[in-house]
This record gives sequence, structure tokens and C-alpha cells, in this order.
Amino acid sequence: MQKSIVTYTLILAAFLTIAVFASSTSKGGTSASAQKLSGNNSTTTTHHDLPQVIKSVNLNKDFLFAGEEFPMDNFDVRERLDRELSRNTYWHSNTLLNIKKGNKYFPLMKKILKEYDVPEDFIYLSVAESDLSNAVSPAGARGFWQFMKATGKQYGLEIGSDVDERFHLEKATVAFCKYIKGNKKRFGNWLLAAAAYNMGGTRLSKEIKAQKGKSYFDLNLNQETSRYVFRLVALKEIMTNPQDFGFYIEEADLYKPIDNYYEVEVKEPVNNWGTFAQKYNISYRMLKVYNPWLVKTSLANKNRNSYVVKIPKGS
Repeated sequence: MQKSIVTYTLILAAFLTIAVFASSTSKGGTSASAQKLSGNNSTTTTHHDLPQVIKSVNLNKDFLFAGEEFPMDNFDVRERLDRELSRNTYWHSNTLLNIKKGNKYFPLMKKILKEYDVPEDFIYLSVAESDLSNAVSPAGARGFWQFMKATGKQYGLEIGSDVDERFHLEKATVAFCKYIKGNKKRFGNWLLAAAAYNMGGTRLSKEIKAQKGKSYFDLNLNQETSRYVFRLVALKEIMTNPQDFGFYIEEADLYKPIDNYYEVEVKEPVNNWGTFAQKYNISYRMLKVYNPWLVKTSLANKNRNSYVVKIPKGS
């Protein structure tokens, strides 16, 4: 009986050994003999190819915004600019779309800035504020330039239940020019003018007085404003020279300016803009694309104001 038990134990041990070996061979992939048959004598290794190149941006050059130079011999300035250049360089989809949209909107904006003697570099402020879109912030700021209601009205924009000219690119850009030139007159240079646009002139004045600072780079401001001007120059660098930062965009991929339209003057109330659109053989959607400042489906126009409505051609 005892001998039978020993024999049984030995058979069971042999069986378990074979089972374990077979299992490890299966999990490990191709056996050594199979590798020899296939001509592969090396151990199989899994690779994950990552087809991207991550490099630091080049800081060894001069950086200007609105003609004003960044002191790149200051390590703090270098590191703050490095952060914004790196962030926007590797924020791929957002930066790519902004480059495409820039071709659509910048020509008109540059024309207006030139007319009001505002440096062309300020087109990038609209990128920082809204990503070149009629954005609405949680605080209630609206449009490309993110005007609050009171400020928009102060600079001549009509803002009501039917019409909101913060969404009117031409008129809002004119309002921006007036606003930023006021900041320049108050603070003496364009970099502080931009900082004031972000945090408010009253708050900036208090910080300058408390800190005895003379330039934007001397001031220790809140995180958003501390990064703001660096972000503007970073956007300028990337969007001006996209290939230097790894963005290769064919001209055909750029968004085209919306300039194929004619204008219709409206002096009366409009009961329904959809019906109005049908009259001109366009859709309500396209009417709103060309005139985003029309914020309702109707126009009361109790004061019989005159409005210029863009009608796309060939739609």
C-alpha cells in the first residue's frame, strides 16, 4: 500500500512538472525550438514607437512685443517666456486651429489697428482672450476682445436683447483700439497697457504704487497677469513662424477670410430673421455666421436705428 502511494506521488509530481512547463512556454510566446525553426534566435521584445520629437524652444534671440524689448538677460524673464512658448508649442490642436483662423480674421483686424495707430502685435491679444472666437466667459465677457457689458457700452458698442456688438468684429476691434490707447496713455508703454487690459487699470495702478515698479517685468502680479504678456509674445512667435515650432500647414488648409458678401441696410423692425434670410436666398445659419451680433431671431428696433447686415454671395 505504502509503495503504491509513493509511486502515485511520483507520477503526480511528473505530471505537474510537465503542466507548469507547458504553461510557461505558452505565456512566454514562441518556444526556443520554434524560434530556431523561424530563424529567430533572439528573445522576442515588444516595442512602442512614439513618432514625436520634444525639444526645448530657442530662447537665444531677441523678443519684442509692440516694439518693446524683453530683457532676456534676466533669468526670471527667460523662464517665464520659456513656459509660455513651450505650453503653446505643444498645445497642438489649439495652436493649430488658431493659426488657421488667423488667416481668416487677421487681415481685417490689422487694417483697423493700423487706422487707429495701434501696433499690429495686438492682434495676438484677441488670440489670448478668445482663441479668435465669439467666446462667452463665465463672468459675462463676450466676443473676440472679451468686453464686459459696461466697458463695451463705454466704448460705443450697442449691447441689448436683440443686438450685441461685442460680437461685431469690426466695431469691437475699433472699441478695443480706443481702450488700449487709453491704457497706453495712462501707463506710458504698451506692455503695461496690455497688463492693464487683463487685470484692470485701477488694480494695476495700485500694484505699481505699492511695489514701486517701473516696468511690467518689475512687478509681482497675480498669476494670470504675470503670464499674460509672455503669452502674447509666445503666440506672436509661433503664429508668425509656425514651421519653426513644428507646425506645417498648407495654404489650402488655412481658413479663408469672409469677404464675399454685399450689405443691406435695415431701418425697420424684423419679425423673423429666418424669413429675412429666405428673402435673400440664404439660410438662417449663414446669416448668423456673417452677422453674429444679431443675437435673437427678431429685431424690435423701436428707435428705428440703421443696421448694416452682411449677405453672403452665391449661397
